[in-house]
Amino acid sequence: MDKFFDILRSSPIKRARGGWLAGICASIALKFGWDVSLVRIAVLLSFLLPFIGIGTYLVAWLLLPTTDGKIILEKLIKR
Repeated sequence: MDKFFDILRSSPIKRARGGWLAGICASIALKFGWDVSLVRIAVLLSFLLPFIGIGTYLVAWLLLPTTDGKIILEKLIKR
């Protein structure tokens, strides 16, 4: 299981600090050079499809590492 989390830590996308809700939208915007407002609007529109939008956001929240390498799912599993 540690190898899985190490692979996630090597991902080029990290959760941005200072983002609104877990920094997911800010991270995507920084990675691709997009305006964060447009990414937030796209995510809000995806929430109209509840299982796709909210589910994807929750998975990203659980799996994307912070800039210091912490992963929420790893913390939850190791408790």
